[in-house]
Amino acid sequence: MTSSITQMEHLFQVFNETTVLLQNELQCTYLEALAETGENMFQGSILQDEVSEIGRKQLEKSYQTVKIDIIDKSIIRKSFQLAVLKGMKEHVQPNHQMTPDSIGLLLGYLTNRFTTNLETVRLLDPVVGTGNLVVSLLEQWSDRSQQVHAVGIDLDEVLLQLAYVMANLCQQPVELVAQDTLENWFIDPVDLVVADLPVGYYPNDEKAKEFTLKSTKGHSYAHHLIMEQSMRHTKEGGYLFFLVPNTLFESEEAKKLQEYLHHEGHIQAFMQLPQTLFTSEATAKSLLVIQKKGEAIQAPQEVLLAKVPSLSNQTAMQRFLADVENWFQQSKQ
Repeated sequence: MTSSITQMEHLFQVFNETTVLLQNELQCTYLEALAETGENMFQGSILQDEVSEIGRKQLEKSYQTVKIDIIDKSIIRKSFQLAVLKGMKEHVQPNHQMTPDSIGLLLGYLTNRFTTNLETVRLLDPVVGTGNLVVSLLEQWSDRSQQVHAVGIDLDEVLLQLAYVMANLCQQPVELVAQDTLENWFIDPVDLVVADLPVGYYPNDEKAKEFTLKSTKGHSYAHHLIMEQSMRHTKEGGYLFFLVPNTLFESEEAKKLQEYLHHEGHIQAFMQLPQTLFTSEATAKSLLVIQKKGEAIQAPQEVLLAKVPSLSNQTAMQRFLADVENWFQQSKQ
């Protein structure tokens, strides 16, 4: 029987080989070709008319070595993710780094735990990118999959196409919207926001003036504005999970951000993620959890402040999860 590792390696090899072939045939980038080959595999046919006869035969031969319908969906997602990571190395975009799987696992547990009382959940990722985070969450929520409606927003058409293909291959329904995250959203209010926030400045100063968290001088922080935009579209009592820089509350705009968050919501948790998950101390992030204020919504008795241990340290992780569970029992009654 083929092991999951061997199966994942083989599927990545097929994604990679067919992507490179289409990249050469279509004269496009690796990521654009990856979206094309993923769509071919989902549709079960070669959709590109420009492909030569030789190229078509090579593609068919590669596709025939995998049966995408019977492969475990997490293996499909991880194999596709590896191919995306390879493609991203061609075009280094700091704000388009893929969220590590281990963070996805932690978020899957926490988002599920915070929303256990909800029969249905409208989930939003306002910076969905390639869709890896939202598809990973849906994967973990498989026992609640009929109750979750997921929406993803992104301006980058190539990343959005990759998200569309990944969601289809993994059979996870995600509604995708192509637009600037800080333009007006035409979506229903959501119960849950999950976002790995891009850190940097928003260049549209005129648009930034519409936000409370606009900077008093120069460009505004994009991650602050996205937090405010997300809060506006969250239902009363809804939760927002943001991956933020460790230094979030140390910047020049920190005081204004703190005042805004305390006015609009209740901070539930601030968890520093393991340094080993990030390329440098400067790029390290923490998880900020906020509940939007509303009628009968109470602040927790205490904010959960924690350092998340390495997920490979099982003993430390078990202790950490026990502490989180204890916090729920004491502070979320």
